[in-house]
Amino acid sequence: MSTVIKGLREALVLFAIAVVAVGVAVGVWVAVSGGEFTHRLGVAFMLVGALLGMTGDLTLSRIGMLGARSTFGLAPEREDAGGGRVLTGIGIFLFVSVPLIVVGFLLIT
Repeated sequence: MSTVIKGLREALVLFAIAVVAVGVAVGVWVAVSGGEFTHRLGVAFMLVGALLGMTGDLTLSRIGMLGARSTFGLAPEREDAGGGRVLTGIGIFLFVSVPLIVVGFLLIT
């Protein structure tokens, strides 16, 4: 049960960091070029959610290192979360990316 709570807490922290970062970036975007804040915030949430959904489990960085690791005779990296992380790529997708995309969609409509 404690692993579930740790995973949900990690998802909440990742979601909060994404919301703050997107909010600041869109605030600067609107301050520089003007326009509607809410619509741009929704689009940015959807883009960041999609980006996190595709790269949340570091699969792309692992794929990029396969050639170098095989050149030096090293085994491929394991699929462990590692580094104190509890969430896997699916957890990041379900509990961080999907809510960001849903909030972005609701802000646009």
